[in-house]
Amino acid sequence: MHNAQPWRFRYVRGSGTFRVYADFERAMPHSDPQDRALHLGCGAALFNLRVAVANAGLHPQVDLLPDPSDTSLLATVRATAPGDEQDTDLGLLHPAIRERHTSRYPFAETDIAEGLRSALMNAARREGATLAFPSSWHLRWVQELAEEAEARNLTDDGSAEDLARWTRTGSEEADTTPDGVPAYAFGPRKRGGRAPMRDFSGGRPSADLGATPFEVNPHLALLTTEEDGPHDWLVAGQAMERVLLLATAKGLATSFSTQALEWPDLRWPLRDPVSGTGRVQMILRLGYGPKGPVTPRRPVGDVLGFEP
Repeated sequence: MHNAQPWRFRYVRGSGTFRVYADFERAMPHSDPQDRALHLGCGAALFNLRVAVANAGLHPQVDLLPDPSDTSLLATVRATAPGDEQDTDLGLLHPAIRERHTSRYPFAETDIAEGLRSALMNAARREGATLAFPSSWHLRWVQELAEEAEARNLTDDGSAEDLARWTRTGSEEADTTPDGVPAYAFGPRKRGGRAPMRDFSGGRPSADLGATPFEVNPHLALLTTEEDGPHDWLVAGQAMERVLLLATAKGLATSFSTQALEWPDLRWPLRDPVSGTGRVQMILRLGYGPKGPVTPRRPVGDVLGFEP
């Protein structure tokens, strides 16, 4: 969320094991009071690590939440002997890691083929989550909840504080800060359309990227898990990243809509209206359009350490 990059890695040479830690100093106390989004982000980083290990010809053996006494230790990943066909599938996603960028630009109204939708749904399922494409009145309901949340955020002091901390409106700051969302990546302001977009300027002066119509019929997908705790959030983060990397490899642009997830009374009614089950962890926006600019990343030395 907001490109906060709330993760740290430690590599233990003796056992060939990575430890994945949450960096709670990068939490957002108002927008993400339970650290749910933080765990999703770390789950996505964990999935990228698994892809990198598989791409090196090894098997990533994962253990989630291995130490109940240390809530910051989210996972361990041990690189073992070459694996099976599933590891090969993971490794094939490696080129998409560098290609995937959040796109806050309009997408074409072009349909996403049913076969590709099914492949994305299967990608989430392989990680233990569910991806669904709402339609008809459910899609309109999701859009309305996102719009309500965006309106709340624009007048909410806590949301404004979180946004101000993680957005870079000055050109010098955008060029030198290794995290957050720089002004050049805000995307244009929405002038019509139903795509759920966030105004990253928060009403503050920023680089004017103009205003433009967005999709009238955006392609939104809901990522859900059965339960709603730290383990489920890590599962959802890995599923989310698997979906995003596959989408990128297949030529789709992607972005997120987290506004409605930041308000408990709006997040709950996002769930499946037929079964009433499932905890919505992320709303994804997919389509054909610009891939979006590269946003900054923290130096490797800031996020990776070594142990004997």
